[in-house]
Amino acid sequence: MSEPAGNCLVRNDWICGEYVRTRSQELVDATVQHIGITVASVAIGLLIAFPLALLARRWRAAAGPVLGLTTVLYTVPSLAMFSLLVPVFGLSVSVVVTGLVLYSLTILVRNILAGLAAVPEEAREAARGMGYGPLRLLFGVELPLALPAVVAGVRIATVSTVSLTTVGALVGYGGLGNLIYEGLHSVFKAQVLTASVLCVLLAVVADLALLLVQRLLTPWTRTGRAGRPRRAWRKAVA
Repeated sequence: MSEPAGNCLVRNDWICGEYVRTRSQELVDATVQHIGITVASVAIGLLIAFPLALLARRWRAAAGPVLGLTTVLYTVPSLAMFSLLVPVFGLSVSVVVTGLVLYSLTILVRNILAGLAAVPEEAREAARGMGYGPLRLLFGVELPLALPAVVAGVRIATVSTVSLTTVGALVGYGGLGNLIYEGLHSVFKAQVLTASVLCVLLAVVADLALLLVQRLLTPWTRTGRAGRPRRAWRKAVA
């Protein structure tokens, strides 16, 4: 006679369908928390990185300190970062989100700067000749042409944040990291493997989704398609 399917829990197998069936709500809750922390962290990081990048581009004297500070923050180990933030925010989700925002800044600031630097100077001159002011030039010409680099930075920051969110389990707000941590502590193999696989899938899905967004927003970057960057900036200032 075959053994009941539930025996995989008794045997503590790595792959166990019964675990997924009986703990589905727990897995969904952890995944939702993981997604929420990731989205909030990257969104806030982008909102902070954008003005920092503009500041670094506008005043050369500020570029060194901005890039240096964000780089130093990225080198701080996640355990130390979260530990330093606990006295400020307490054991809350704010500790995790703040730490992840700080980590995302070095990637986002550098990519925004790289994207803006790659905008053809002739595009700027053409826009100024058509009466574009600084703000209209930035949002109407420079940012659209800088989108490939900006979205690439968001992709890298998002995948990195999905991974680092698991460390938030140290303060009880790690999404799937909570299940991984608990499973390792109790040697619950199915929980560790299932949560780890879901975490990897989240990173892959997020990266592919952002890649699709990038392709939709920047059709001129597709290989073999008419509409190269030069034609794109002409369209932008038309």
